[in-house]
Amino acid sequence: MTNFVPIFPLSIVVYPGEDLNLHIFEPKYKQLIKECFDQKKPFGMPVVINNKVNELGTLVDIVEISKLYDNGEMDIKTKGQKVFRVLEIINEVPDKLYSGAIVSYPANSDHGKKLLMNKVVAAIKELHKLLKVNKPFHKEEDQLSSYDVAHHAGLTLEEEYEFLSLTNELQRQEYLKRHLAKVLPVVAEMELLKEKIKLNGHFKNISGFNIS
Repeated sequence: MTNFVPIFPLSIVVYPGEDLNLHIFEPKYKQLIKECFDQKKPFGMPVVINNKVNELGTLVDIVEISKLYDNGEMDIKTKGQKVFRVLEIINEVPDKLYSGAIVSYPANSDHGKKLLMNKVVAAIKELHKLLKVNKPFHKEEDQLSSYDVAHHAGLTLEEEYEFLSLTNELQRQEYLKRHLAKVLPVVAEMELLKEKIKLNGHFKNISGFNIS
């Protein structure tokens, strides 16, 4: 299936099911949001990395316009729907300020492994504990998917985009598992280093080494 969608390229990755709040201030996107909201149509958010619009993005629905300012700017709430692939960008759309794209929707399997997901969630909680971060999940733990926790795992923008390209839940779970297995020891070592640095300058109560 292919179709035309208005596009709002941004340097962020939005995942299916994710809630995203945006402040809209550019004239072309004010037009895009107003038309999509009035017509109850979604729009596409292709990912921008290093000033380049990439081929993958996420279709999002406008949940509500939370605030409309006197100058036409607005605060909106959106929700990620599904991943798309850009087939062709239409830079100039007749009578529109915004651009659009012809997109297709890759098949996406949501079948993962519950035990593996539990391990991923446990590793993320350990990461947050080490970093002293409080970022609660927005679902019960037994209802979480890889999309729900990806932004909790400390991925770079490039890694988030790579994660978006995975069209199988099991692959996504494995990706997060490998990422967390790589970063957790590094973060733990950094925390240990921070504690060592804090001790410098303090009086230390340390037994001397007995060489006899």
